[in-house]
Amino acid sequence: GINAEYGEHKRTLLQRRSEKMSDDIAERVKEIRKECEQLKEHIKANHEEMNDTTLKQYVEGEDIQLPRGDKLKVRRTLKGHLAKIYAMHWAQDKIHLVSASQDGKLLVWDALTTNKVHAIPLRSSWVMTCAYSPSNSFVACGGLDNICSVYNLRNKEIPIRVCRELNAHTGYLSCCRFLNDKQIVTSSGDMTCILWDIEAGSKIREFSDHKGDVMSVSVSPDGNFFISGACDATAKLWDLRTGKCQQTFTGHETDINAVQYFPNGNSFGTGSDDASCRLFDIRADRELMHYSHDNILCGITSVAFSISGRYLFAGYDDFNCNVWDTLKGERVWSLEGHDNRVSCLGVSSDGMALCTGSWDSLLKVWA
Repeated sequence: GINAEYGEHKRTLLQRRSEKMSDDIAERVKEIRKECEQLKEHIKANHEEMNDTTLKQYVEGEDIQLPRGDKLKVRRTLKGHLAKIYAMHWAQDKIHLVSASQDGKLLVWDALTTNKVHAIPLRSSWVMTCAYSPSNSFVACGGLDNICSVYNLRNKEIPIRVCRELNAHTGYLSCCRFLNDKQIVTSSGDMTCILWDIEAGSKIREFSDHKGDVMSVSVSPDGNFFISGACDATAKLWDLRTGKCQQTFTGHETDINAVQYFPNGNSFGTGSDDASCRLFDIRADRELMHYSHDNILCGITSVAFSISGRYLFAGYDDFNCNVWDTLKGERVWSLEGHDNRVSCLGVSSDGMALCTGSWDSLLKVWA
């Protein structure tokens, strides 16, 4: 009887101690949460304090003329795809480009002569992205098959067969970009990005912090970072070496479909379904400029900068490509030439040509 009483007493004491500890922990967590909120507010206040001007205010009154030149004209039309074009990417050699269409073909073009250099049949026709490697030796693509397929253009086989299939994403592949011939970054509808070892066919690093499908990636000029844009309306800066998210940029009201680094690597542009493009600065950690117009009501599919960074090109769902003055936020031209949505665009590495791809199954080269 004494033992049972003693055991009961001991249990009661332990229970009380446990309850007290739980209360203490809950109180401590509450305090820490409060402290975190205060620190966030402090950082925000500091941030606002440093925010002494906007790009628009800064250039107002300055006599910053646009480079003199006529409106871009269509110089070449690349015909060959039999269905909607979803993606294109220039090679570093300034002449070749790759395009991907839901006709199940990956075409490599000579943009000067308009000749097709390679026609690569795809295992899955539901392709959403394509990329050219910096050495011009490889191309890659992917889409609703969740796989990034890599092709070696030096291969003498006809047709060229896939040399690597990178398979780890659990959602569609939305974008891919080579770092070099051995590494590639992919983004996916599974809310993650992955850095791959192409030769081993294995995952080096996974990047997960987005709360929605990741739609686009852009690698920094130094190759150490990349920007991702997603359906959670945020863009994130990632360190490729650590896998950590360094910064998160907010401002868009809905899905970000496209991101592109500014030529100097200190800023980047975004295009969204909210009918606006924006310029974010990495060092200032904020939005610098907003590109929109009252009569533009449709989403943006793709963005690219001119080689100087003075022009921002954006592809729209309303079949047009708008050209913006990056500094002043004003529309310079509207390039009309496609009969359907402009799904992709890119500027050649020497800055001499703009290529637009569309659901009308055509690619147009402007200069």
